[in-house]
Amino acid sequence: MLSEIQSAFVLRQPIGHLASADKKGRPHVVPVCFAYEDGRFVIAIDEKPKRTERLKRVRNIEENGQAALVFDHYDEDWRRLGWVMVQGAATIVDDGEGHTRALAALRARYEQYGLMALEWRPVIVVTAERVSSWGELA
Repeated sequence: MLSEIQSAFVLRQPIGHLASADKKGRPHVVPVCFAYEDGRFVIAIDEKPKRTERLKRVRNIEENGQAALVFDHYDEDWRRLGWVMVQGAATIVDDGEGHTRALAALRARYEQYGLMALEWRPVIVVTAERVSSWGELA
């Protein structure tokens, strides 16, 4: 779904921003670590201190099932600004082969995940359905 240049741009970004909305359409945006493979983005719910296991982003996806991810680059030279936005269906995966593959991809991208017990935590999967971009992606 992403072009080669969009994919390369996204993979250069250390984080993305996940936008979800509850059943009433109230938006919620958070920075996230991610991995990308086969048109799908995977996002772990990690061990950093949180008030609850079922975070707002997880509850929103359970209620709504649509999400967006934004990957951007800022530079003082505004000719170098760029972003990619991915919109698509979002699901929560708690176990199984997809969960295992997602954790492997995330651990390959972020060494910090190697020290975390993520096997019993959900993973968010966003399947790209629409992609738009702007600016300097090269």
